[in-house]
Amino acid sequence: MHPDRHPESNGESPRSDLLSAPLRSEPSPSAQDGEKRDSAHSLEGRYVKSAPPQIVESPQGLELVAEGMTVRGDLTRLLPRLKPGRLQRELLVRAARIKDPRSPERPTAVDATAGLGEDSLLLAAAGFDVLLFERNETIAALLMDSLQRAADTPELAGIVGRMHTVQVDSTQALGNLDFLPDVILLDPMFPAKHKDAAAKKKLQLLQQLEQPCEDEAALLDAALSARPLKIVIKRPVKGPFLAGRKPDYSLSGKAIRYDCFALPR
Repeated sequence: MHPDRHPESNGESPRSDLLSAPLRSEPSPSAQDGEKRDSAHSLEGRYVKSAPPQIVESPQGLELVAEGMTVRGDLTRLLPRLKPGRLQRELLVRAARIKDPRSPERPTAVDATAGLGEDSLLLAAAGFDVLLFERNETIAALLMDSLQRAADTPELAGIVGRMHTVQVDSTQALGNLDFLPDVILLDPMFPAKHKDAAAKKKLQLLQQLEQPCEDEAALLDAALSARPLKIVIKRPVKGPFLAGRKPDYSLSGKAIRYDCFALPR
């Protein structure tokens, strides 16, 4: 079963009505945080004249313009990390590894808090079919635009072809999957510490759109209800367990930690 069979999945272009429209701040369980090198969420920024938050279309792709900054998803910056040997050393890839996946073709994963898709790209490069859930329509538009541009990069075309995006609240969608995933990735937003003021400002800009997870227990219960073989949760290296539930084991790096629940078939 491939993730693109999910009834709500689509690969359409970002909605045109988002262009130049004011953005709304809404709570969401999704986010993209990672190691210190990932803290900018795969975003490129440059200072521009301050203006109300809006999505604009540039020659480089869709951009979020707000608070004197321009933010755009860019998956090509991950290319060095996708090289053979290095990819298998990625902490996420190690945490998501499945010995005996359910599918005879390739393992399946659901990134329930996709953000701008960096973690999903790593999983897809490692061989997973990945279904991406992103609740916020603005971030989903930036994500889909980034995937479309990445598909034009020869080194990424095959990888992003295994990534399928749905704009949906994962707490609801996880209970309605039409397949049993091997892995579910949860990355609830947590405050990140940055020495770089520009990177910190860009992260704060995204956090205006998506606040940290309001109901951690509901998100984890939704993941459990989907009956994966493994749940992988990204946390700050010294942060508390999600919803206070102790995982079966953890893999820790310098800045982040992956808590893993290994579940019976």
